[in-house]
Amino acid sequence: MRVPRPILIILAVGLVLCVLLFVVSRFVYFLSPVQQNQVGVQFRNGQIAEIVGPGLYTDAGLYVELKHIDQSAIPFSVQDDEIITSDKQRVGVIVNGDIFRPTIAQADLIRNNWASYSDIYLSDAAAKARVEALARQAMKVCVGQRTFENNVIGSARDELRTCIDDELSRLVQNYALQINNVTVPNIILSAEVQGLLDEITKSRLETEKAEQDKLRAEAQALAEQAKQRGEVAVAQARIQEEAKQQTVLAQLEQEKLAAQKAVIETQKANDLFGAQKDLEIFRATAGAAAEKAKADLAQSTALANLYASYPAYVQLLMAQANANALKPTDKIIFTPEGTTPTIVLPGPGIVPTVETNTTAAP
Repeated sequence: MRVPRPILIILAVGLVLCVLLFVVSRFVYFLSPVQQNQVGVQFRNGQIAEIVGPGLYTDAGLYVELKHIDQSAIPFSVQDDEIITSDKQRVGVIVNGDIFRPTIAQADLIRNNWASYSDIYLSDAAAKARVEALARQAMKVCVGQRTFENNVIGSARDELRTCIDDELSRLVQNYALQINNVTVPNIILSAEVQGLLDEITKSRLETEKAEQDKLRAEAQALAEQAKQRGEVAVAQARIQEEAKQQTVLAQLEQEKLAAQKAVIETQKANDLFGAQKDLEIFRATAGAAAEKAKADLAQSTALANLYASYPAYVQLLMAQANANALKPTDKIIFTPEGTTPTIVLPGPGIVPTVETNTTAAP
């Protein structure tokens, strides 16, 4: 089959251009970019001319070239199923982390290490392979110097991770690399070892649980004792308060009784004083009445004594009294004893037959 001439011409031109570009690229580059996450290494005549940061670069000369070192993290993961602990136990360990190449601030390290380690600066696969090998070494060192328990149980895994991180960081210093975010996500154990570990863990948990139960029981006992002491203290305080209140009430009652006694004694004293005064007044009044009675009876007593001494005088007074008792109109009728007198009523034409006031002739 015969190829048309135009196609042959196009192919020939393309080939010539490729050759020219290859030749030209060995002698010049124009506005070649270095990204934000890259470090640029400029070469002339096969030697590092300058290490540059992000930007656009142009250069021309004999064998000029611009190479890029990626600054992005390169994740790695290493697993080793057969690591022997210091007490001759087999364990498997998985380690993860991130690899970082040197930055523009470490330009001298890049320059000094380029001849030996340029492959790990330019190739992610080469960097991972080198670091994974170093990580296995660090894992064997850290696991091998520790017992099974100190590698596996509890907080020992954090200590193991720190050890691997430190050891691996020390190993990669020669390559001007940096390792960050190291983790130990898993410890791989055989079924037999896992069973034994489960038994150990179970026994330890049971022991810890028993200890916790003991501590809880002791705490509860102490709390109950504290509660009982508190209740006793409250009861004692209540009894003391009641006794205090009763004492206060008794004192108040005594003060009340004393006040009442004072009032009664005062009242009695007042009553006695009043009675004494009344008695004195009564005695004075009785004495005065006796004296008055004596004064009033003095004349009568004197007359009685006179009458007793002179009976004739008494007869005279009696006769005089009878005489004085008769009025001019009175009538005196003398009748014999045992007879009924005739009553004469005064009236017109009736004159008295006896003159009672007639004075005897001399």
